[in-house]
Amino acid sequence: MLKLMQLEMKKLHLAGYIRSALIANACILGLLSTIGLDSHIEGVPEFRQYAQLLDLMDNMVRATFIVFASVLLCRFIVGEFKSKSITILFMYPIHRQKLMIAKLLIVLLFTFLSIVISEIIITAAIHLLNQFVIIVPDKLTFSILADQSARTLINAVAASFMGLVPLYMGMRRYSVPTTIVTSILIVALLFSNNNGATLSSIAPVQISFSMLGMLVAYAAIRRIEDKDIA
Repeated sequence: MLKLMQLEMKKLHLAGYIRSALIANACILGLLSTIGLDSHIEGVPEFRQYAQLLDLMDNMVRATFIVFASVLLCRFIVGEFKSKSITILFMYPIHRQKLMIAKLLIVLLFTFLSIVISEIIITAAIHLLNQFVIIVPDKLTFSILADQSARTLINAVAASFMGLVPLYMGMRRYSVPTTIVTSILIVALLFSNNNGATLSSIAPVQISFSMLGMLVAYAAIRRIEDKDIA
């Protein structure tokens, strides 16, 4: 399985996606810094505690990489079905289900690692900037970091599976736009701020969407085995 994943990753050219992820990190960092600085200058700090800033950062990062996951699904799965290039892979002496599992695992791992690494990078950058300009008038303590680290890992796992949900719509008509639009709608639903709260912060909602992503992955694996690709 690892060998198959390595071969698929070479074909995907992940370097371009990593570069795009770093650009997304820079945009999130810039936005958070601007919000913090402007509000502090106006005399009404948007972030009074690090926890508030880290919560917003977590939501922004997860929302970003759920959409990223849909782009990977389009490039890696939906696009290959649409162009029929997947039929060439089916000629290889590799079980169809193993091939699909390898593709899905790559998307899951990329999404998970992107979220975790991005939050580490952005948190470190904000802490460094906060030594020179006031973004948040609070100290980043070990207890805050420990709490955020635990939530980041749990949320990253959940978001990785949420990112698979758009695959269901994309595979119905092998449509790239439908896949991406579905991910944007999911992000809008889960991460829209409503009086300081989001649906993604509600554990049952997060668990439900994560399980839905698992079901979509299972259905895709079953479908590729049961259906011939014309």
